[in-house]
Amino acid sequence: MLVASTGGHLEQLWRLRRRFEPAAGEVEWVTFDDAQAGSLLAGETVHLVPYIPPRGYTRVARALPTAFRLLGSGRFDRVVSTGAGIALSFIPVAQLLRVETHYVESSARAAGPSLTGKLVAHLPAVHLYAQYPAWAAGRWQYEGSLFDGYSAVPGGNKRAAWARRVVVTLGTMRTYGFRRAVEHLQRVLPEVLAPDAEVLWQVGITDVSGLGIQARADVPAAELHAAIAEADLVIAHAGIGSCLTALDAGQCPVLLARRHDLGEHVDNHQQMIANELDRRGLAVSREPEHLSPDDLRAAMATSIESMHSPRPFHLAPAN
Repeated sequence: MLVASTGGHLEQLWRLRRRFEPAAGEVEWVTFDDAQAGSLLAGETVHLVPYIPPRGYTRVARALPTAFRLLGSGRFDRVVSTGAGIALSFIPVAQLLRVETHYVESSARAAGPSLTGKLVAHLPAVHLYAQYPAWAAGRWQYEGSLFDGYSAVPGGNKRAAWARRVVVTLGTMRTYGFRRAVEHLQRVLPEVLAPDAEVLWQVGITDVSGLGIQARADVPAAELHAAIAEADLVIAHAGIGSCLTALDAGQCPVLLARRHDLGEHVDNHQQMIANELDRRGLAVSREPEHLSPDDLRAAMATSIESMHSPRPFHLAPAN
């Protein structure tokens, strides 16, 4: 059983699945019902639970009967989760039913575990994995990161200096808007656009009324991936799913991190992602109000190369 909230958590688990050793074998997924899950997991066996927002502990409790029903069937040898809140419904139940359980912390967490990770770590039999060796210690093991398979090629993009196709994606957040990013992009983005430019705005729950743009709340994953692959410029919130999609497409994204103090997310983990990718040269990270045309052009001029066979991700054997 592979368990993850939609967004970056699901994207990471979907990617890591093919790297797991021992191999995953037959798989059933547990996640939320949205466009990303429908597209990414097409053809898979999927069990849907109602959306669990960040810190949504009441909804965590409501998903427990589903966890008991599925895990109590005896069909599952192993549960693997990349969080977030949905992990708190299924991992404790798996432990109670003595199902081998693994929790992989998000690659968003460069400095230590998330709140979900800290709570899961109280369960003594869960195998724990960090995606950064710097803080992997004690029960937290390091078996690799999703970012290890990418490298930047400055000057590798031979696109024109003006962008004709642009993708702006603010992810699939259902509880936090990011209007600040849209407002500042409206000021700077026109300075690098070709006269016939097309901009795809995928804004989630963000209120863009009065801003004069044609925006879409959700774009199916396949459509969004194709648009990003064909774009001259990709601008994204610093959600892990958006970052990985851009990197896979060979794009160096411009990342605008949401901030907790401005009510744009539950914490500041997006800043960790943006800082790490900027440090590696895999993205250009800026505060929206500090973004310049030169930043946009620098991202457009950089290409990203990815490894076709990243290292295996070894899951610890059962005790």
